[in-house]
Amino acid sequence: MYSLNKVQLIGNLTRDPEVRQIPSGQMVCTIGVATNRSWKDQNGQKQDQTEFHNVVCWGRLAEIAGQYLHKGTKVYFEGRLQTRSWENDAGAKQYRTEIVAENMIILTPKGGSGMAGDQEFSGGISKSSPAPDFAPMNEEKISVEDLPF
Repeated sequence: MYSLNKVQLIGNLTRDPEVRQIPSGQMVCTIGVATNRSWKDQNGQKQDQTEFHNVVCWGRLAEIAGQYLHKGTKVYFEGRLQTRSWENDAGAKQYRTEIVAENMIILTPKGGSGMAGDQEFSGGISKSSPAPDFAPMNEEKISVEDLPF
């Protein structure tokens, strides 16, 4: 049976990225992203809802995110969902679902606001291989107008 774990997300950063190096030497960046949804309820009243997402970037993509992203930046992430679990100090099991980013497109132009995507970064993560080189992709860029939502 086939399965698919793929996430596409366009939103704004809720805080500056947090970049750190783990003991193995690998770079990791954690990012908060907010997405908004609007609709009209059955009474015709406009409703708004904001969702908050946790995004994690690894390796060179983490370094790039830490260098180019800041609070308020509009960005496209593509990756997969992953849920981690651990025990807190009280011994209770904690869970956190995150988006592990594999591709990123910065949609806010330098020094401004808007939807012009001009910086695209990509990379794949594998436990069996060393940290990949996250160079700009040579593939066709994705435009916001091309997205099916």
